[in-house]
Amino acid sequence: MPVRKRLWQYALLYKKPMIWGLVLLAISVGADLSGPLIIKYILDNYVANMPKSGLEVKPLYLMLGAYLGTIVIFAIFRYTQFYMLQIGSNRIVQKMRKDVYGQLQRLSINYFDRLPAGKVVSRITNDTEAIRELFVTVVSQFAASFMTLIGIFIIMFSLNTWMGFFALIVVPILIVWSIVYRKYASKYNHAIRSRLSDLNGMLNESMNGMTIIQAYGQEKNMKNEFNQINDEHFRYNNKLLFLDSATSHNLVGVVRSIILIAFVWYFGSLEVTGTSIASVGILYAFVEYITRLMNPIMQIVDQFSRLERANVAATRVFELLDYSGEDVSDEKIARYKGHVQFEHVWFAYKNEEYVLKDISIDAKAGETVALVGHTGSGKSSIINLLFRYYDASKGTIKIDGENIENHARQTVRQHMGIVLQDPYLFTGTIASNISLNDERITRKQIEDALVAVGGERVLKNLPKGLDEPVIERGSTLSAGQRQLVSFARALAFDPAILILDEATSNIDSETEEIIQHAMDVLKKGRTTFIIAHRLSTIKNADQILVLDAGEIVERGKHDELLALGGRYSQMYELQSGNKQHSL
Repeated sequence: MPVRKRLWQYALLYKKPMIWGLVLLAISVGADLSGPLIIKYILDNYVANMPKSGLEVKPLYLMLGAYLGTIVIFAIFRYTQFYMLQIGSNRIVQKMRKDVYGQLQRLSINYFDRLPAGKVVSRITNDTEAIRELFVTVVSQFAASFMTLIGIFIIMFSLNTWMGFFALIVVPILIVWSIVYRKYASKYNHAIRSRLSDLNGMLNESMNGMTIIQAYGQEKNMKNEFNQINDEHFRYNNKLLFLDSATSHNLVGVVRSIILIAFVWYFGSLEVTGTSIASVGILYAFVEYITRLMNPIMQIVDQFSRLERANVAATRVFELLDYSGEDVSDEKIARYKGHVQFEHVWFAYKNEEYVLKDISIDAKAGETVALVGHTGSGKSSIINLLFRYYDASKGTIKIDGENIENHARQTVRQHMGIVLQDPYLFTGTIASNISLNDERITRKQIEDALVAVGGERVLKNLPKGLDEPVIERGSTLSAGQRQLVSFARALAFDPAILILDEATSNIDSETEEIIQHAMDVLKKGRTTFIIAHRLSTIKNADQILVLDAGEIVERGKHDELLALGGRYSQMYELQSGNKQHSL
């Protein structure tokens, strides 16, 4: 569906304030255009006849009062129409932003893997703001300008037919200009919006990775990269500015000169032949309307740039809205018993470059399954499939005997919990990060969860306890504190299936004991999948699966795998040897 048609559909959702705004705009334009006609009447009937005696002055005062009234009406109605259009446009953009954010919830993780967060943010903020400007400024200016043009043409034709024809010179010029302008402005605006999106993406990445940038002394390189993108954005902005500046005002000036030359030639020839048919009032009105004719033309030309920016921004927003997604489901299912089965599962992130090959796992309810292997072996991909961040390319994944693809993604995750290697904490408090503001989780449950995982030992020194403020990503807390908050979060939601992703890899030895206790509390009565590099933490696992290049090469308990003397045994001895060496 064309972009403009979709924008029109959004406008129709809040058509009442928009229509009222346009009606009030029409009244204000009418009041504004009636002013010169009143002055014409005064000039023809009073100024030109002042030498005559007995001229009644009272009607003159009435006409002057009427002229003042048009000024007041214009001011009041113009303000009111702007207010109404603001309300309508703000409603439209509010709805659009809700739709865009709602769409983000429908998108798969694959979308966010491919597009930096900053670029997504740019579409929600910058692009929708450009659309808001379309409805507030561009629509009102175009409407006012076209109403003014139509009104002026009608008045000119009613005053003098030839005057009207002179004024029509602007129409073909305006049409040709709009076609030429769009050809170049569209190209520049696409480039500008793209570079702005790149800037947002890089800023987001730089702020999140500032510790790495500074640790490796990459400040200058990042600055140079930012400057390169910023310079490109500047160059395209300059090109668009040159296109606007070199043509808009010059074009209007040329058109004005052409009409005035035609006007002088026409009326000058009539004076020479002695056949002048224009009164002083008509001449004044015509000069006044020629001047006023230029203003809406200039406003229309000036709005071409905003119109094209809004068109490009809307295209980007609708591209996101049209991306294939899945509706967020409210379906409720009974809590899992926790029997998880992978049956000959194959998976590739793209084409047939399989990262998992013929994976079969049978985790009974309440069992702990550990996944070990070198980086890139496929551990995280197994978890991604279990959570349905992605779907298997071949094979089946079942929970309690039912294919997980029989339910919506959100429904599948309803009774699952995860603790990440680097826990993500949101801006808020310790308590809100445990409950995620879910009304089902009480303050008592938050406290109990934190106590159960041993969190009070680490968080006791925080001045406000559970109400301690947390900034984005929890950067003011230690790694151990963040980890314990994420453990308490998982426990508070009481999942039937739990994933612990490298949960002890980023903490010190002293905190590891607390974390290990928290893990034992969490695992109790749940089917647990552990991704671990520290093999000492998974000695008691019911199953240990050793992965290599996407395949399970060994499976069994800790003692069984050590006795086997294979890959797991080598990994364990290597870690044990490193520990002894470090001592």
